[in-house]
Amino acid sequence: MDNTLNVLSSKAGFNSALRHFKTVTQFVGQVGRGANLADLLNESLDAGKVERHQIKPILSALLEEKFEYAVRAWNLGATIEDPAPIVKVLSEWSALELVLVYHHPQTGIFVVNPKRLEHFEPIGSMVRDELAVLYVGGASDEDVKPATVAQAADDCVALLEGAKIKGKKAYVSERKASFASRPPAYTPPTSADSRPAAAAPTPSAPQATPAQSTGRMRMTARIPVNVTNELFHNGNVEAWKRIIESYKSKYTGFDVLIWYENERINDINALFKWGKVKHGTPIMISVVGENPTDISKLRRYLFEGASPRFEAFLHGAVDRTLELF
Repeated sequence: MDNTLNVLSSKAGFNSALRHFKTVTQFVGQVGRGANLADLLNESLDAGKVERHQIKPILSALLEEKFEYAVRAWNLGATIEDPAPIVKVLSEWSALELVLVYHHPQTGIFVVNPKRLEHFEPIGSMVRDELAVLYVGGASDEDVKPATVAQAADDCVALLEGAKIKGKKAYVSERKASFASRPPAYTPPTSADSRPAAAAPTPSAPQATPAQSTGRMRMTARIPVNVTNELFHNGNVEAWKRIIESYKSKYTGFDVLIWYENERINDINALFKWGKVKHGTPIMISVVGENPTDISKLRRYLFEGASPRFEAFLHGAVDRTLELF
């Protein structure tokens, strides 16, 4: 039988495990004092204190084992484009803590506090058929019955699936204070590295890549690119391939996702083979990466590539990457 503690046999493995245990222990205290674990994890990811592969073990150890949250896992029945109505409802559930985990097929796992709209922004759209996992528990200073927590989890899933759900009285704190309006129940740790630095001159042009990697992948909202050629044919497809290749060559680690009629297009040749994409039809794109950049230029090139002027992108050797960005 394999020894599950083999990771501790090396100094590097032992130190990595020790850092993980310290982080989890710190989170236990903060969640116990009223912090939302999604908030903590996102702050720690941005600060480089937690890596993405630690998220699942932390969620399991704290929300399932330690605090015994109700858990619901399902594949989304519809794409969520606008989470604002969801946030509006859930922000009133002040007697409950909620953590939503969305598994994106390209960018990986996102941890969301569904009471905060800004947590949905890096995702863009939550796509139909992808995995979502919801954790629901009572707020630290509330005495919420297990049956109420279970019902709230079911109601939240229904809300995410598009149902009209109104919060029940048991979901709202008797003190009538929305969690979103309370001051934080914890104080994030500070260090010399977190002190603000002296102001630097504003650069004359935006930087192509962020100065410091945060480890968080973000996806832009879907951006329409209208087809102005009579038909999006093989020449347009080849132009798009070369434009996207040029973008990804400039910004390594980034990806360009293509959507048509709300479906993800994994093979761009399908847009030509279907013969459906005609003049005036929008094709949607979104960019995935850390702080996506040059989006307007990418959209402009793709617009030209979907027009009768697509041939401008087909010059040069087939194996040569265009220098567009």
